[in-house]
Amino acid sequence: MTHIGILCPARIGHLNPMCNVGHELQQRGHKVTLFGLPDTKEKIAKSRLGFYKVGAQDFPRGTLEVLDNQVSKLSGINEIRFSINISQKATRMMFREAPDALRNTGVEFLLVDQVTFSGGTIADYLRLPFITICNGLPLNQEPNVPPSNTLWAYRKVWWATLRNQFGHQMLRYLTRPIWKLIVEQREQWKLTAYHSRENAYSPLAQICQFPEVLDFPRENLPPWFHYVGSLKNPSGVEPIYSDNQNFSFEIVEKKKLVYASLGTLHNRDWKIFRTISEACLELDVQLVIDLGNPMVDTSKADFPGAIVLPFAPHQKIINRASLVITHAGSTVINCLQAGVPMVAIPITNDHPGIAARVARVGACEVVPLGNLSVTTLRACIEKVLFTQSYQNNAVKLSAEIQKSGGVFRAADIIEQAIKTKAPVLGT
Repeated sequence: MTHIGILCPARIGHLNPMCNVGHELQQRGHKVTLFGLPDTKEKIAKSRLGFYKVGAQDFPRGTLEVLDNQVSKLSGINEIRFSINISQKATRMMFREAPDALRNTGVEFLLVDQVTFSGGTIADYLRLPFITICNGLPLNQEPNVPPSNTLWAYRKVWWATLRNQFGHQMLRYLTRPIWKLIVEQREQWKLTAYHSRENAYSPLAQICQFPEVLDFPRENLPPWFHYVGSLKNPSGVEPIYSDNQNFSFEIVEKKKLVYASLGTLHNRDWKIFRTISEACLELDVQLVIDLGNPMVDTSKADFPGAIVLPFAPHQKIINRASLVITHAGSTVINCLQAGVPMVAIPITNDHPGIAARVARVGACEVVPLGNLSVTTLRACIEKVLFTQSYQNNAVKLSAEIQKSGGVFRAADIIEQAIKTKAPVLGT
């Protein structure tokens, strides 16, 4: 048995896959503890993982709800800057508190979310082996691969390479406050300096739940990088869910079901939901809108023609849907796993990059947030609903994702790294 620690952001899109991997490792006899903010304890209560609180001074109980309210009003570069500021504060806190927390609990091995930027340095300081887990788009930068925050298409030509390099440089510039902290902390702890940001990721294994078939072509990934596909709970019930996720499918049996979800963080701009509802009004479909918040008052949701749910049984509705309207977050993998095509309205962070990749393989249409209108959205909905190739392509991707291995393969890779302490090479 090995005591494995998990470091990841307190967001559902990160907590659910990390908890799923942690639970599988528990089933194999390991002890697993998640280190998180005070608000995280309640979120993961149903996961059965161990929990150790950090960050109570910087992020006291209730802070996440306040931050969510603030970030939900932002999009694009403004939201990215806000997230960077929060990440900088979290990085400083982790350097101060995580080493003692990990020592006190006797953790022997770490699983570090790729966006927990402090994780690799903390592991090096404590001389703990660690694995990087990417729950969104891989942050590994390459000249021919557009930055994750852009809708840029993949082009292997000189002008696109220059464009990409400029985009990567801008991201490095925006995130320099975080990396300045990392450089300073490594100097203070007398650790070897990073030659590039990729040095912050694990030299044993890097596990990505984004399917390889969906990513842009990559040439520079390390041989210990593994695309394992969706890190969903094999039971179909995610660790973080609401007890009141009920829905009767009888009310939608006579029409095509269109499901609209903007996730649990970027879901508070109800103008987008209003546009979605109006775009579906003249179509012979039943729209179901998921507000992504079990505490929201749906009586104030004026979305004509839509069934409005505060917090829906996400995967169950996706499985029955003919089309999903999404912000292109983690919902994309859930849709493709079910073979359901999409219309994407990317909002911020890696949403544009994910949307660009799904559009490239012909499983969705994309409506940039700045171009969103009832007319434009309705045209895209009709195109995806009534052009068979979108569903065909989604079904093909579903078959490929099923072959990737998911949670079980991720756990196999982790156990091999624990046993050998050597790089786990791809096959």
